[in-house]
Amino acid sequence: MENKHLIALDLDGTLLTDKKEISPRTKQAVLTAIKAGHIVVIATGRPHRASIDFYHDLGLDTPMVNFNGALIHHPRDSKWDVLHNPMPLETAHKIIDAAHEVDVKNILAEVKDEVYLDTYDEQIIEIFDSAGAGTSFKVGNIKNEVKEDPTSLLIHPKESHIQELRDHLDDYHAELIEHRKWGAPWNIIEIVKKGMNKAVGLEKIAYYFDIPQSRIIAFGDEDNDLEMIDYAGAGVAMGNAIDELKAVAKHVTTTNEEDGVASFLEEYLKLKFETA
Repeated sequence: MENKHLIALDLDGTLLTDKKEISPRTKQAVLTAIKAGHIVVIATGRPHRASIDFYHDLGLDTPMVNFNGALIHHPRDSKWDVLHNPMPLETAHKIIDAAHEVDVKNILAEVKDEVYLDTYDEQIIEIFDSAGAGTSFKVGNIKNEVKEDPTSLLIHPKESHIQELRDHLDDYHAELIEHRKWGAPWNIIEIVKKGMNKAVGLEKIAYYFDIPQSRIIAFGDEDNDLEMIDYAGAGVAMGNAIDELKAVAKHVTTTNEEDGVASFLEEYLKLKFETA
């Protein structure tokens, strides 16, 4: 297929409705694009365990970008060259110390699909299990429990300490880590190794499938999608996206509640649907 595109889909606020589901119209558009010969990948900040059900729901057989690019792997092909880029354990320990100094509500560390929680917290457990991933948590002093380089650290600060903590990360750790803030209502700061973002994963996958940048379509809505949307030949911001993302996007579609992914793909790829 000469005009083959690589289509990268963020999950929350993009492919998924606010109820965390793929709408029938969006699913049909994605499946029609695959049938037409295009390649679809998921690129998310979520870990593997909280993305794999959507991957299977779309019948994908492609690599997946998790943890905003800190893990790039192929769920169906163990021979595919996995890229796991965790942050140094020593750096993680320094950040944990800084977080304790400002008396944060909680700290969580992920080593691929293993999750460590500093103090038991029903609310955090609920957020993680809302993804239906059946996560098992190891609860206890996180500095003692985490013995290998973590894929990501999540810090849940008090509202009044968010800026102070982010400033500290910029001042002391900017050379080694990236940090993002989750959207409302969870003011969680997510930290990964420096240089990790979804565009890194997308570039590797595009190279693997021999697809030029001009034929990459990427959809997103939050600040962890910025690099990917900027990198893609057709970077698409959802109607519900943050203003900074709309500013770098080449296209803006309707919201995740209005089948924004479907309406863009249908028009841009001129998808032809089979009628019964």
